[in-house]
Amino acid sequence: MADRRLLQGNEACALGALAAGCRFYGGYPISPSSEIAEYMARWLPGVGGVFIQMEDEMASLGAVLGAALGGKKAMTATSGPGFSLMQEHLGYASLAEIPCVVVDVMRVGPGTGVPTAPAQGDVMQARWGSHGDRAVVALAPASVAEVYELTIVSFNLAERLRTPVVLLYDEVIGHMREGVRLIEPSPSDLWQRPQPDQRPGPDFRPYQPNSEGVAVLPDFGAGYRFHVTGLMHDERGYPTTDPVVVSRLLERLERKVAAVSDWVPPERYQVEDAEVVYVAYGITARMARQAVDHLRAMGVPAGLLRPRALWPFPAAAVRAATRQAQLVVVAEMNRGQWVYPVEHTVGHDVPVARCLKTGGEMITENELVEQAWSLCRAQQGVRVS
Repeated sequence: MADRRLLQGNEACALGALAAGCRFYGGYPISPSSEIAEYMARWLPGVGGVFIQMEDEMASLGAVLGAALGGKKAMTATSGPGFSLMQEHLGYASLAEIPCVVVDVMRVGPGTGVPTAPAQGDVMQARWGSHGDRAVVALAPASVAEVYELTIVSFNLAERLRTPVVLLYDEVIGHMREGVRLIEPSPSDLWQRPQPDQRPGPDFRPYQPNSEGVAVLPDFGAGYRFHVTGLMHDERGYPTTDPVVVSRLLERLERKVAAVSDWVPPERYQVEDAEVVYVAYGITARMARQAVDHLRAMGVPAGLLRPRALWPFPAAAVRAATRQAQLVVVAEMNRGQWVYPVEHTVGHDVPVARCLKTGGEMITENELVEQAWSLCRAQQGVRVS
């Protein structure tokens, strides 16, 4: 039977991590994510896990990568400034194919910003923060229940694809409390990282991909000798400057995450006949859902596309949801970030408006409605009954 509890978002994240099998947490406290570390420090020892507070965020993710290479499901949590400090290790983990989960509870920035106010300003940092071309997986929950669910999904994706996964949500989601029905996943629901079929020996290739294009890198201490490096490498793990090998490696790392948007599909709310389509994620999407109902009551056929996987960008879902739209409104608590790939995907035939807010307050239902209503009245083609 599911256990229904009143939970804070950050508490739900910690419970989801434990349910997914996380047994190592390396972190450094930072608002508004600190409760995740507090809960993990309290609960991990009771399940045979290890919590360690490191001296900073760089060391935190470094410890997580070491634990992951040793065979443990591992995670850390932070906010914008700490997330910036983790970018080098995120790039390293992507290339070395080290599974881990990084939670970023977003706050107002740049700099120290407003540590206790909500924002959605780390969306592009999650995609482009680390140098070079790399594959990225980033999920965005919109409720406390979904924080629990997508934390488990994040660990499953990290293990299945042997890659770091970023869980992005804002301060409101992190600190609000909602009733959540906790469903403990069965062991068969939890992915474990792929292990090699080949016995240890001189012919072992630690980065030889399986049928999904994922390396079968074994755990440290399992009897295999192999080289882990941040340099471009061949299937043996040895550094290479061969342009063919380098290109194939980067292409494989991108291909292996391509199906994430299918595995974590977006929410589509009344988009079937929508001529005004909101595109929003996180807490902003909840306001947009209310705005859809409001506009429908006013005679405007509105809908909402809420991505749950921000990266890789779900281009097919965006095209499908906006196929008959006369107006697309992208709502974000930033100066405009996810709006750029939406504009690129929708093209020039459909106007894409921006409803943006950066002062540390949520975008309201009324703000969304007023902007869409005024644009509908001014634009030819949108039905207003």
